[in-house]
Amino acid sequence: MTEETLWRGNRSQITNVGKYLLSLLLLGGFVFGGFFFPPAWIGCALPIIWFAWIWIATKAESFELTTERLRLKKGVLNQVFDEVELYRVKDVSHSRSALQRMFGLGTIALLTSDRGQENVLIDSVRQSDELREHLRKQVEIIRDRKRVREVDFQEDASHPA
Repeated sequence: MTEETLWRGNRSQITNVGKYLLSLLLLGGFVFGGFFFPPAWIGCALPIIWFAWIWIATKAESFELTTERLRLKKGVLNQVFDEVELYRVKDVSHSRSALQRMFGLGTIALLTSDRGQENVLIDSVRQSDELREHLRKQVEIIRDRKRVREVDFQEDASHPA
């Protein structure tokens, strides 16, 4: 069976609204200061560069759910590619803040048995309900296919090891 892509998404720029407002305030401060002290106009480049960097870094973060794994890509200059095999997913949770709900976004948090990726956060993505359902169903399908079951061992405090 070939691996197929079930869902692709990126983190929303809405998550950066506070940073964008701060950069605009800084830009306004440099512009205002430039009327009284003209060399301050040079400082206008800093909030513009910061705004652009935040925008590009957010655009560079992407997620892809396939029939076998979840792929994560992050980074502008130095990129990091991570994968989580779906049969290693222990728990899927879904949350939406008030701001996310206003814009139709949500956050998916995965708890996995992967030693390098115990906690995976898919932050502020569209169609988060659909993604959660895809993940839940696909985890069960891939576990059945690989004949894998998740077993948790809990240490009992009354019996010393």
